[in-house]
Amino acid sequence: MQNPSSFPFIAGPAWPGIRILTTMRPGGVSRGGFGEFNLGDHVGDEPGHVLRNRSILQEAVPGAPCWLRQVHGVAVHDADGSRSSQAPEADAAVTTRRDQVLAVLTADCLPVVIADDASHALCVAHAGWRGLAAGVLETAVMAVRERAGPDASLQAWLGPAIGPSAFEVGEDVREAFPDMPQAFVRHVSTPGKWWCDLPRLAQMRLERAGVVTILQSGLCTVSDDRFFSYRRDGVTGRFATLAWLDGSV
Repeated sequence: MQNPSSFPFIAGPAWPGIRILTTMRPGGVSRGGFGEFNLGDHVGDEPGHVLRNRSILQEAVPGAPCWLRQVHGVAVHDADGSRSSQAPEADAAVTTRRDQVLAVLTADCLPVVIADDASHALCVAHAGWRGLAAGVLETAVMAVRERAGPDASLQAWLGPAIGPSAFEVGEDVREAFPDMPQAFVRHVSTPGKWWCDLPRLAQMRLERAGVVTILQSGLCTVSDDRFFSYRRDGVTGRFATLAWLDGSV
């Protein structure tokens, strides 16, 4: 990064040839529930504030991030293709190009970075429970394998997201994962409710997809007020998880 001190961030794992970071709330110009470093342009914040925050961010990374219109689906955007004036509708993006910055926005959902260990291909995905159930991580793994080779050894990092003691869900969510009961704990005081371990669901999905190394940040967006949390605050901003293949190595 050109100016890593311009805003606070959480660094992802130090994988050779790959840079990963997750932004936090401080460091921008947004106000109120969106304060300060809101990067989401779809949550009701002043457009000028979002543009300024994204400008601050862009000054610290190698190039313009590939922003997405996230819809809790499984589409993976090829960030190495032609650019449009509008952000593509997708919940993941993949690249093999050095210094092509990928980005997803979250405020409780799980940001996931997937790459091969030789740093040939990189994908960043947005994984809420709907996307996980639909197969967004399997699709993201396939996109990396298509570019890195079918025998490539893959690694993944799970960034800050709602934690297992904060994600109360109903039967519909539990029933969406009938083969993963170990990710759910029955809510003792509320019938029909469960505590859902979203990172564990993602880890199990990645393991089944053949990802060899899986690391978790262990950070809960609800309990850690350095992050935006929709579950905690309702009207709120979005932070970004970004990753790129480092062109300086």
